[in-house]
Parts: sequence; structure tokens; C-alpha cells
Amino acid sequence: MKLFLLSAKVILTVQFTPSQPLFLLPDPFQTVTVREADIHQQNPPKFDKIEDMAMLTFLHEPAVLYNLKERYASWMIYTYSGLFCVTVNPYKWLPVYNAEVVSAYRGKKRSEAPPHIFSISDNAYQYMLTDRENQSVLITGESGAGKTVNTKRVIQYFASIAAIGDRKKEAANSPKGTLEDQIIQANPALEAFGNAKTLRNDNSSRFGKFIRIHFGATGKLASADIETYLLEKSRVIFQLKSERNYHIFYQILSNKKPELLDLLLVTNNPYDYHYISQGEVTVASIDDSEELMATDSAFDVLGFTPEEKVGVYKLTGAIMHYGNMKFKQKQREEQAETDGTEDADKSAYLMGLNSADLVKGLCHPRVKVGNEYVTKGQNVQQVYYSIGALAKSVYEKMFHWMVVRINNTLETKQPRQYFIGVLDIAGFEIFDFNSFEQLCINFTNEKLQQFFNHHMFVLEQEEYKKEGIEWVFIDFGMDLQACIDLIEKPLGIMSILEEECMFPKASDMTFKAKLYDNHLGKSSNFGKARNTKGKPEAHFALVHYAGTVDYNINGWLEKNKDPLNETVVGLFQKSALKLLATLFSSYAGSEVGGEGGKGKGSKKKGSSFQTVSALHRENLNKLMANLKTTHPHFVRCLIPNERKAPGVMDNPLVMHQLRCNGVLEGIRICRKGFPNRILYGDFRQRYRILNPAAIPEGQFIDSRKGAEKLLGSLDIDHNQYKFGHTKVFFKAGLLGHLEELRDERLSRIITRIQARARGQLMRIEFRKIMERRDALLIIQYNIRAFMGVKNWPWMKLFFKIKPLLKSAETEKEMQTMKEEFGRLKEALEKSETRRKELEEKMVSLLQEKNDLQLQVQAEQDNLNDAEERCDQLIKNKIQLEAKVKEMTERIEDEEEMNAELTAKKRKLEDECSELK
Repeated sequence: MKLFLLSAKVILTVQFTPSQPLFLLPDPFQTVTVREADIHQQNPPKFDKIEDMAMLTFLHEPAVLYNLKERYASWMIYTYSGLFCVTVNPYKWLPVYNAEVVSAYRGKKRSEAPPHIFSISDNAYQYMLTDRENQSVLITGESGAGKTVNTKRVIQYFASIAAIGDRKKEAANSPKGTLEDQIIQANPALEAFGNAKTLRNDNSSRFGKFIRIHFGATGKLASADIETYLLEKSRVIFQLKSERNYHIFYQILSNKKPELLDLLLVTNNPYDYHYISQGEVTVASIDDSEELMATDSAFDVLGFTPEEKVGVYKLTGAIMHYGNMKFKQKQREEQAETDGTEDADKSAYLMGLNSADLVKGLCHPRVKVGNEYVTKGQNVQQVYYSIGALAKSVYEKMFHWMVVRINNTLETKQPRQYFIGVLDIAGFEIFDFNSFEQLCINFTNEKLQQFFNHHMFVLEQEEYKKEGIEWVFIDFGMDLQACIDLIEKPLGIMSILEEECMFPKASDMTFKAKLYDNHLGKSSNFGKARNTKGKPEAHFALVHYAGTVDYNINGWLEKNKDPLNETVVGLFQKSALKLLATLFSSYAGSEVGGEGGKGKGSKKKGSSFQTVSALHRENLNKLMANLKTTHPHFVRCLIPNERKAPGVMDNPLVMHQLRCNGVLEGIRICRKGFPNRILYGDFRQRYRILNPAAIPEGQFIDSRKGAEKLLGSLDIDHNQYKFGHTKVFFKAGLLGHLEELRDERLSRIITRIQARARGQLMRIEFRKIMERRDALLIIQYNIRAFMGVKNWPWMKLFFKIKPLLKSAETEKEMQTMKEEFGRLKEALEKSETRRKELEEKMVSLLQEKNDLQLQVQAEQDNLNDAEERCDQLIKNKIQLEAKVKEMTERIEDEEEMNAELTAKKRKLEDECSELK
């Protein structure tokens, strides 16, 4: 009997008796004693290198691993595993991504072509068009598994199949290129500034990105945008021995463009610059000089102006000089001072700053105390830390500015209907030294794996329950919520870290103490780290889905707070280099103008303070909410070995990844469950063509009953589908079989339509041929008749007389034309006479008109004079009336006074009379 041995992952011959222990005889013959539980039955030979492992007769870990290994040995790196695709990194270039391969997968069903990333992409595209729903392609795996390469292939596929042809003509004379060119060229630009060599990957993405490609209602490319997550900015100033800084630094120093070296005041030796020479400086698989040309070309295609390109290069060069700045301690003081100004001068020149101001800002920053600013002294260590923080901040802000700039280029005025999102994040990382960056990366991967588990195992089974499908709930043991809660929930690792960042006297050790107090012994996912000799110190361990990771917490508080020297930031905001000033224009915590907190820069820093961990959680939650609104398509990338050797598969390593990623469980639920489902109405509309008689046209039938009658009338396995409340559910493969039956039916119908169309076209052509035949027969008859009579005497006489007949007719026509000419001449003379009479009459009428106009003008002038005189008289009248009224009032007043005087006179007379 041929069986699989789980521990060795090889096929062996089993010989055993009930009374003796089980032993196996591999080739060459060798006794191996194993447990019976570790032995699994082998699949029949016809399943060797099967494209979809859900079709395996015997499904178990050795069978899955054996199939992947056999396919990998034949360079078939893509394999379906139920509803998702598994890809193994080949560590070499394979010619399976060119335009011919793109065309071969376009519009193909999954069963019609071998497994490929293009097939996953096309399925997402077709789902978007048919279901009118946003899609997402989630490419996950450990660091170095090939996620970035597959992301680029997905984008290449969408850009190729959905391109609008007319745009190519419009962009032929433009250096910017077409939208599809710009989408593709966004990758080399971002990779230069966001990818670096790590221990496991020569081109590791040190940031996450979610690329949304937007399509119009017809499926044509409309626009695109990119969201980035958590750039590893600590790499700008520090690298491990076997790693190196971001590619752009080494591209510039490759001397492919000597004018860049002169512009940036740098040499072509990376070891001259501390920030980029702490690890390796060359990578065998990367040609930095060619990559520089690709980066520069990408900038041009993306529409970067020459000023913007120079600004980016200058800031990159300035960061290299930043790492070379030297400081020393003043004698008998803790104050730092510069130890040579050459590098400070170069970096200040490239940044558009004054060198003296830069050094002063680093050594004597101004800090706010109460409502006033005071100058604070810095020791050497503080200055070096400040320089590193500024270098990281400049690089990070420049990277984010590039993303915004690229998004502006990819934004078009085309109407957008749906999008397909492609996610590429840094893979799960387990290094000898794991810091804050690894926690954030692994936390992101944990959330994505939980999203996969929830979608594949929980939501799938909840859907069965909601639809009334008979189903026994299966717990696959893949819930990662405990680890996620340990990191992000209140009193979790990140919450405690953010709380410690608020306390001035908090340190990394107080942070560690709080972690131990809250989680040690209380959470199964949290424990003490195992410190071994020869390896960096670790302070705590977390049990992730992909393994246990030991973390070192040194510097976590500073990394999370991310403080900057605000005096230097103020210089950046007033920089002569436009790009640098733009990068820091919105920095709320800095001083602007440097005077006593006045101006826009005097905002309270606390109002805008947000830690790195809080920002990362916020962005990650937005991403997960975005993904939940899409139909996800999963691609699981696997590392075959740790040595980056092509064609070599490390069985335990691959098996560990398969278990962590839930590959086997995904295949099982695909085999046991009903992964395909469709609404009754949609099913009836799409598949009625298989048997129209089952659902008569003029008769009303409920959609569910119609689906039941239709499926019942088909020659299929009726145990392969179930009816829910609103949908019909299918086992894996049955819906694809129905699609094949539908295609065959449509093919027959279209063939009949084509036959009738061809018949009708041929009948029309036949009628035209018959008409041409009749015309030819008439011509032939006339020619034969002419040939028979052309030599007759009478015919010869006719030929001689015929020209004379034409001459007589010509003379007659000439006489008629002369008579007509005479009549027309008389009519012309009469018309001329009449015209002259009318002209004379018109002249007299014009004279009369002019006389009348003069009379009217004179009368108008008289009228105007009369109106003016009338107006003057009216004004005079009003004035006189006013005077009369005034005189009348004065008379009345005089009369009243006269009456009063008369009364007084009488009174006085009476008094005089009395006195007498």
C-alpha cells in the first residue's frame, strides 16, 4: 500500500502485521518507526500536480504539501486551494507575465486556464461587472514571499485589459503617457523610496499600500488612487548588518547620472555616508544604476515637474549629509557645539537654509515655557537624536507628499462606478531583533488574517444558518481575536504605550512594568521573552498566528511620540526650497517667526498631538472597514526556503505557513460547504436558457419555484446544491459546470443565428448575381444583333446619314436659341428702362424724406424750447406761490401782533382811565 508519511513528507511502502509495530521501508530500504496517526493515504496518480487542491480525493497536510512541491519542481508556482490561490516564490524570473499571457487569460473562466495571478485578477474584474460590486485582491504572506511582485502583476493586468484605446492617441505626444502607464509607473517610484533589502527579501516593501483602481460603468479604466500605511522611517537612520537603507540612496550614488552627484554634493561611495552604510550597500539581484533610470522615468510619466524632481533629490541628498554632521561637548559644559561645519553647510544649502541658523537651532533650540520662549542648551546625544528625528520626518513627509502627488496625477474627470482594491503590506516578520515597527507590521497581518478567517469560516457558516441551509457549525480554531484585543483594546499593549507617552517621567522600563502587571499570567498570548546568548535582548513575547515573536521595547516611547526640534522645523517652514516649506507648512506644533508664540505657529501642540500607534490603528480600522464593503479575493504567498534558492522547498517551513494561513481549513470548508451562491431571480434570468420549457415564457412562476424546476430538469447531481430562503447554494464546481452548459447552449444558438445570417447574406448576394447575369445576357444579345447587321447596305447608309441628322437638328436648335435671345434682350431693355424710372422716383422720394426730416427737426427744436420755457414758468410760478405763501403768513403774523398791540393799548387805556 502506498501512503504518505507526515514527518518526512515522502511516499513509502508500508509493511505491518497486527502483532508487530508499524514500520516503513523507503528507498533505499531503511526501517523507520512512526505513529500510525502520522500516516495518510496517497491520492491516485491522476491527481498528481492537480491545479485545484479542493479536488483531491484524500485531503490532508501531506497531500497538500506534496502537490505544491511537485508543481513547484515543475515551476508551476500558482495552485488553487478552493476559493483562493496559493503561490510559492520561485526566486527567479519566469516568462509567464508578458502580453500574450495577459491575452490568454482575458475573459477566461477559472477552469479554462491554469492557475495564475492573472486568473484571480480576471475573476475579480468579471465579478465586478456581473455583480456590480466593488472587489478587492488581498495578497498576504510572510516577508519575502513575493507579495509585491504579484501586486505589480495584478495592476499590470487591470491596466492592460481595461485600457481605453483612444487615450493612447491623445497621449502619444505627451511625456506623461496614458493613465494605464501612470498606474504601472507609480510602482517603481514608490518602491525606490519605500522598499529596501531585509534579511529575507532583497526588495522588501517597508510600507503598506492599498491601490484602488476605479472603473467606469462599462469596465473601462477611469482613475486610481493609493493609500499608504506605516512607512518604516527608522530605517532612514539605522539598518541591521545584513540589511540596507531605502533603494533611492544607492540609486543616486550609482553614478548613472553624474550630474546628480554634483547637484547633491555627494560622492559615489556609500561608505562616505553613515546613514546608508551601517549594513550592506549592494544587492546582487538589483542593478541600482538601471533602477535609477526607471525611477527618473517614472517621475516623468507621472508628471513631476523638473522643480519637483530636483526638490526630491535635494532632500534625499541632504539626509545623507545629515548623518555625517559632527558635534562635540564644550569644555566644562554639557552644551554641544559643532565639530566642523562642512556637512552642515552642504545639508543647509540643499535644504535652502542658512547654515548658521541650522546649527544654532540644533544646539540651542527655543522651547516654550509658560507663555514665553526660552533658549535651551542641548548635549551631544540630544543633538544627534534631534538630527535623526528630523531626517526621519523629512523623509516620511516627502514620501507622503509623493503619494499625494501621484494620486493627483491618477485622478481624472472620467466617471467612476466601481473599484478593485489591491492590498500589498509588509509581510509577517520574525527577526532576531523585533522592535516597535515589527509589532505594527505583525498586528496588521494579524488583523488581515482574522479578516480572512472571519470571511472564510465564520461569515460563510453564518450565511448557511441565515438562509436555512442544514449545516452543523464547524469550529476550525482559527479565531485570532484574543491576540488582536491584547494589542489594540483598552489596557492593551498600544493603549498602555499611548498612556505612557502622556507622562513626562515615563520610560521604556515603566512601560514594560505596566505590560507585565496587566498581561503576564492573564493572557495566553503574552509571556516573557526567552533571552539567549549571542542574540539581542528581548523584553516580552507575543503569540501571533504565524509564531511567537520576542520584542525589544527600547526606544518605543520616543518612536511613538515622534518629537521634533520645533526651532529647526520653523526654519524648514521658511525654507527657500519650495518642497521643504510645503512639507512642513501644516506642522501645528512649530513656531513661525520665532517670536514669543505669536502668529499661526502658536497653536497648542496637545490639540493636534497623535501618537504613531494611534494613527496606525486609525488607518488600519479604515482599511478594514473599506475591505468589508468589497468582495475579497485571497492570494496566499509562501516562502519555499530561507536561502532564497530557486526550486528548493523546505517542507517544515512551508507546512508551518500552510497551517498558519488556514490553507487546509479553507480547502475543507470549500469541499464541505457551498461556496457558490446566487439569488433566485438572477439564477432564473441567467440559466433559464438551459431549459426554457421548464419555465414557460407567458406564465408567472415564483423565482424560487422556477429555480427548483429548472435545476430538477437538468442532468446533474442533485445533492450538489441546496435551496436557501433567498439564494440557491452550490458545491464547488457545480456552478462552473452550469456555466459550461450555458456556454454550450449559447454556442449552439449563436451557431444557428450565424447560419441563418450567412444564408440570408448569400441569398441577397445570389439575387445580385442573377441581376448581373440578366444584364450580361441583354448586352450579349445586343452585341450579336449588331454584329449581324453592321455589313448591310442600308446599315452603311444609316451610318452616313446619322451625322447629317444631328447637323440639321443643331441648326434648328440654333435658330430657336436666337429667337429666345431676342426675346430676352427686349425684356432686358424694358427692365433697364423700368429700373431707371424707379431710381429717379427713389431720388425724389429721398429728397422729400430729407425735407420732412428737417421740418420734423425744426418742430422738435421749437417743442424743446417751448418745454423749457414752460418748465421755467412752472418754476417761477412755484417760487412766486412760495413767496405769496410766505407774505400771507407774515401778514397773518402782523395782524396777530397788531391785534395783540390793540388789545394791550385798550388795556392800558382802561388802566389810565381808572388811574384818572
